[in-house]
Amino acid sequence: MPDLTDEQIKAEIMELHQAIYEKFKYEMKYIRPPKGEFSERTLALTQKLGYKTVMWSFAYEDWNEDKQPDEETAKKKILDNIHNGEIMLLHGNSKTNTDILGDIIKEIKTMGYEFKSLDEFEA
Repeated sequence: MPDLTDEQIKAEIMELHQAIYEKFKYEMKYIRPPKGEFSERTLALTQKLGYKTVMWSFAYEDWNEDKQPDEETAKKKILDNIHNGEIMLLHGNSKTNTDILGDIIKEIKTMGYEFKSLDEFEA
């Protein structure tokens, strides 16, 4: 986002906002900068547009469809990094993630953790 003009940023965000609303009837209020790239200008602009920027506290190289880890490696990486207050970034284009997500959720709950929405997390 830092390389885009204010007008480009606003257009992209509002297009996404509209698509999310049309598909899910959800009004976006949180935003994660693509690739985690931001500047003071982009943070100020997204705040002015009414969004709260939220970053992640865990991510791994799962976005590259040509370099997908095997399921056991991915599970270990995810489970070895679980921590209180974690905001986990998993990319939906990862076949490995989609294959293991149910198992990961069950295992994390077995470890005593809960899943909460950002709204609950903020409270």
